[in-house]
Amino acid sequence: MVAAALVDRDGRVLVQQRPEGTAMAGLWEFPGGKIDPGETPEAALIRELDEELGIVVDHACLAPACFASEPLGDRHLLLLVYALRKWQGVPVAQHATALRWVRPVELYGLDMPPADRPLIGLLETLL
Repeated sequence: MVAAALVDRDGRVLVQQRPEGTAMAGLWEFPGGKIDPGETPEAALIRELDEELGIVVDHACLAPACFASEPLGDRHLLLLVYALRKWQGVPVAQHATALRWVRPVELYGLDMPPADRPLIGLLETLL
């Protein structure tokens, strides 16, 4: 799995709310998704950000930031997170219920998936 910490000029990070009818509905998460077979993590993230937010991202703008490792039922999730400060377009919730720009410290107050929670402190330090 891959995700992006989109950072705006004010140092806020974009999170999206998982829609009803999905696993962990209502939780806030970093945009991203699954890596398809034969796809690099970066290519997957660029594709996912286009599908989920309608933005265009250049591969060179993705900066590896951190990762999370979390048991998820009968499998194990490895989540690669990239920091992203430049993109084309305005993020729009294509599949999510809502989008929010928050300061890294505000992430502690959001209901987030277990794999995303350990990333907060790392992102707070990095950003």
